[in-house]
Amino acid sequence: MAPVGERERTEWITAKAREAGIDLCGVAPASRFPELDRMTEWLERGHAGEMRYLHDPRRRSLDRALEGAKSVIVCGASYRTGEPLSTQILSEGDRERPRGWISRYGWGDDYHDVLLPRLRLLLDAMRAELGDLDSRAYVDTGPIVERVAAKYAGLGWLAKNTCLINQKWGSFLFLGVIVTTLAFEPTLGPDAAPPPDLCGSCRRCIDACPTGAFVEPYVMDARRCIAYFTIELRGPIPEEFRPAMGKMVFGCDICQDVCPWNQKAARAGSATLGRIPEFLPRVVPPPADPRGPAPAGATTARATASAHGPSGAHSFFAPELEWLASLDEGEYRRVFRGSPVKRAKYRGLVRNACVALGNAGGELGPEARARIEKLLERLAASPDDLIAGHARWALARLQAVS
Repeated sequence: MAPVGERERTEWITAKAREAGIDLCGVAPASRFPELDRMTEWLERGHAGEMRYLHDPRRRSLDRALEGAKSVIVCGASYRTGEPLSTQILSEGDRERPRGWISRYGWGDDYHDVLLPRLRLLLDAMRAELGDLDSRAYVDTGPIVERVAAKYAGLGWLAKNTCLINQKWGSFLFLGVIVTTLAFEPTLGPDAAPPPDLCGSCRRCIDACPTGAFVEPYVMDARRCIAYFTIELRGPIPEEFRPAMGKMVFGCDICQDVCPWNQKAARAGSATLGRIPEFLPRVVPPPADPRGPAPAGATTARATASAHGPSGAHSFFAPELEWLASLDEGEYRRVFRGSPVKRAKYRGLVRNACVALGNAGGELGPEARARIEKLLERLAASPDDLIAGHARWALARLQAVS
């Protein structure tokens, strides 16, 4: 029998979300949330950098995203895996094969392609059980600030690093929403407050940020953020920030890796590991793999707890910087097909790898240094000014620490 009451609908959709492999599900009213009113000031201060899509006025209120919207269903899927943190791996160094860091969310398949089909299954179930209704599903693809909606759906609080943190799962969560004209009972009830802010006096995320992107608690200036530099920025990375970027080549997890709530989730073990295998790190087979051409994404396996796959293979978990910098554009498209890393574009990823190689100079052995300098000299002669300029910077930085 179809659920008819608002409370029944909420219980029903929450159960359906669990069946779809979603770890968290809550419902918020399609209201004008206070945080969205403060976005105007944040944008006027220039904190969005070149991310023009954040200026879309529909992001200020859910009823602008869907006329007549009454409820927003927010779903969260954990992408935490068993691999170590960036703060553990990158501090170890590798004298012969320096490794970089792809943000944890970029290790597996594109989360849009993984989470959105699950939301569409929920939409199909809603239409089958509740009748035809006007609803839209988004996974970071529409004019919705998902983390704000998640707060009012009871999934967590907005932390000092601006991420949503759930008390059990931490912050390694992909979020998706269904905005609908059908009324559901809010998870928190009509008068309940959102989950309390449990950051307390902690400021580890603020203090750990190498580029000072958190200009104050709860306020992030994207123009100083490593994730912005390595993913969103299409031009040259400002030289003043390059040394502080370390060996980050796609995104940055530092402010999440140092968070006590993520460390608590890690100590909980398998109870907070993601249930979706597509989020495990991809492994790219060696070129002479006897099994023949690799499928889409050039992957035949998933890494589980090591930076190394089969002999000669490359993992998206702590990948070798020389491998990334040596890719040609065709290899890049093949390797990163269906991956979030494709957002950086080919020239952006090679640019980032050059910066990381320049920052690895102090830990290199003589053979590795000679090999990397030769690679950077080749890239410095590239007809692409963006790649050539960052390769020249990296060469100069290596020579400065020789």
